[in-house]
Amino acid sequence: MGLQQNFHDEPVSRLSLREPVTAAPSETLRDVIGRMRDKKLGCVIVVDGDDKPVGIFTESALTQLLGRHGGQVVNEPIEKHMASPCTWVKLTDPITYVVEAMQLKNVRFICVVDESGRVAGLTGQKGLIEFVADHFPDQVMVQRIGGTPYSNKREGA
Repeated sequence: MGLQQNFHDEPVSRLSLREPVTAAPSETLRDVIGRMRDKKLGCVIVVDGDDKPVGIFTESALTQLLGRHGGQVVNEPIEKHMASPCTWVKLTDPITYVVEAMQLKNVRFICVVDESGRVAGLTGQKGLIEFVADHFPDQVMVQRIGGTPYSNKREGA
């Protein structure tokens, strides 16, 4: 079975899902940015009281805000600056939905929800690349960021 067919047949749950950073709409950007930094994640999913996604805030949006408004913006609630609605797919949707959503919305992160619409994880570029690398283990050499570089050929005489 080819990669393209796998994208159509395999559910989103087969992707590597990251634990998302979530926030209530009333939380300040300062608090949310701190959690994003701690989790080394480039976005936060804004959720309602039922843990359903209502918006997303990204590091890209933060950069633009700081450039336009300066540092005081971090004391404002995230709901004032989140992108809404939040793009999401279900765990049971085919992986092609992730690819299509990323292309249509020009985003790097996609929220993944369970059957009741609650946040279940986060995927996107990284999840897709890991899926491709797993599909072609002999052709794709994956090296973790910060890892020691290694050669795939023997050295020496």
